[in-house]
Amino acid sequence: MNKRAPLVLDSIPGLLARNAQDFGDKPAYREKEFGIWQSWTWSETLYQVDSLALGLLTLGAEKGDHIAIAGRNRPYLYWSMLAAQSIGAVPVPIYQDAVGDEIAYVLDHCNARFIVAGDQEQVDKVIDIQDNLEGLEHIIYLDARGLRKYDHSKLTQFQKLQETGRQLESTLSAELAQRKAKMTYDDTCVMLYTSGTTGRPKGVVLSNRNVIETSKNSSQFDELGPGEEVVAYLPMAWVGDYIFSIGQAVWTGFCVSCPESQETMMTDLREIGPSYYFAPPRIFENQLTNVMIRMEDASRLKKWMFKKAMAHAKLVGPALLSNQTVSLIDRIKYWFGDKFIYGPLKNTLGLSKVRVGYTAGEAIGPELFDFYRSLGINLKQLYGQTEATVYITMQPDGEVDANTVGVPAPGVEVRVDDSGEIYYRSPGVFVEYYNNPESTASTKDEDGWVATGDAGFFEESSGHLRIIDRAKDVGKIADGRLFAPKYVENKLKFYPNILEAVVFGSDREYCSAFINIDLNAVGNWAERNNIAYGGYQELSQHPAVLDMIQNHIEETNQSIADDPMLSGCQVHRFLVLHKELDADDGEMTRTRKVRRRIVEEKFLDLITGLYDGSERVATTTEVTYEDGRKGSISATLEMRNATTVASQKVAAE
Repeated sequence: MNKRAPLVLDSIPGLLARNAQDFGDKPAYREKEFGIWQSWTWSETLYQVDSLALGLLTLGAEKGDHIAIAGRNRPYLYWSMLAAQSIGAVPVPIYQDAVGDEIAYVLDHCNARFIVAGDQEQVDKVIDIQDNLEGLEHIIYLDARGLRKYDHSKLTQFQKLQETGRQLESTLSAELAQRKAKMTYDDTCVMLYTSGTTGRPKGVVLSNRNVIETSKNSSQFDELGPGEEVVAYLPMAWVGDYIFSIGQAVWTGFCVSCPESQETMMTDLREIGPSYYFAPPRIFENQLTNVMIRMEDASRLKKWMFKKAMAHAKLVGPALLSNQTVSLIDRIKYWFGDKFIYGPLKNTLGLSKVRVGYTAGEAIGPELFDFYRSLGINLKQLYGQTEATVYITMQPDGEVDANTVGVPAPGVEVRVDDSGEIYYRSPGVFVEYYNNPESTASTKDEDGWVATGDAGFFEESSGHLRIIDRAKDVGKIADGRLFAPKYVENKLKFYPNILEAVVFGSDREYCSAFINIDLNAVGNWAERNNIAYGGYQELSQHPAVLDMIQNHIEETNQSIADDPMLSGCQVHRFLVLHKELDADDGEMTRTRKVRRRIVEEKFLDLITGLYDGSERVATTTEVTYEDGRKGSISATLEMRNATTVASQKVAAE
């Protein structure tokens, strides 16, 4: 079977078999457990996957069945996806932190027969909703801790299922081989659910063609090879993780490492030293926040050195990355900075060996983007969607611009219609939304063009695509000037003290903003300034904190004023929210995107206060606790005015 598989490379299992033959002794997946790294070669990975595939056959799994996977990043759960594909079933990963109702929706919508659950927490969530799921037949669990006394009539431990499969290998191996041999390029490879920013998540059906062609083209674009090291820590239900940790991994044969936990992530990242790294803007924001917190606790000399070195890095670092001309003196200065500042900092961040780094998911603030590139980290932006199998545009080396998202990725066509909305078509365009022909037809036309819902334009000078915002969020202020909230929000989130920002202003006289403070950064600042507080709510409303946030907003307004097209987006009034926006409260998606419409509806009284001149507004907000209970918190929030700046264009006139 393994000898034939390399001849049929039109499926993910076919590529896995090829890797077992060509890269058999090379590490494929790693996992840190109990402080020790364990490693599996490609040959061992194929054995593990086939063992589970045989086990699934003993449960009666059929071609086309949906098999859900829920848990943190672990090789075993990636193998579950590969095993499902090996028998012609469709893996459906679910967000690890999804609550019962969210899991129930996905399992019911796709009519999943089986679910592979990482641990007791995931099993409990499924058991709580199991009575309402007619299609769910069996739960396979990985970590047995806490599950010994559970009813095992519909529960099977992962390794025991593998053992059962191997015991019946002589009976089932022909069936497994036959199912693999019948796979085609157009068979379904995986189903991934959208984040549900504006409504219920949709099941995006991706074929082997979508995944393999996209993995091949993107790998060739950045010259990815078997020697790359990747750390898998982003949600397995997100399309980016699927492409990096399975698609590109099986195409190129590189190694994927899974950290022990979220708490050990930074330590594990430093130990692996990835050469190929992806993180959404939120991760880069958090890393920068931690750096700035540490610098605030440093001595005056270290602060001075850091400030001087980073000022020089900002001037010449991006130019050096792009192979532009830099004077010998500036090169020497940068070399010293790298020796004593940038190098140790990159090592602390775990990014010392990064050859190619990407960020996507949301637009990243130019200041944040330039900070990492100034350190010598080859950070680039890509623009994509689940429906595109990630890639729509990518930034070529030497052509990286903080304000754009690059050129069309290999094999992708992009156009912008008269309204400014972006469309694309490519080999990665999704097959359909599962059981939703109406949404499929409204998103993808007969010629394969997909409407992104984003607004943007191609810059004439470079030919690179620039994203303004979500098309539905782009509007105009009452005086006719352009309103693009994400542009302002990303600038505000560059400040370590600001965790999240939501800007309003469409069809209104001016822009206003909700701010979430970063509890770690602001809490550290409060301790250094002897400011006592009892929790997030009290700290967020402290006058000194409001003064600090006001300074950040007014500095941002000065920056926005320099862009004539978007200068009308300056923030005139703001408040600091008394709670963090939370996915459990429905205010954000599981990928940490703000559900803008829900926030507007939920906090309508606060928005009204920002526009009717109120100085303070008393509000009560429903919240969800970690155990699922509902409660409410009340607060009186201060509304503040921020100084705005006349744009350069207006001033010149």
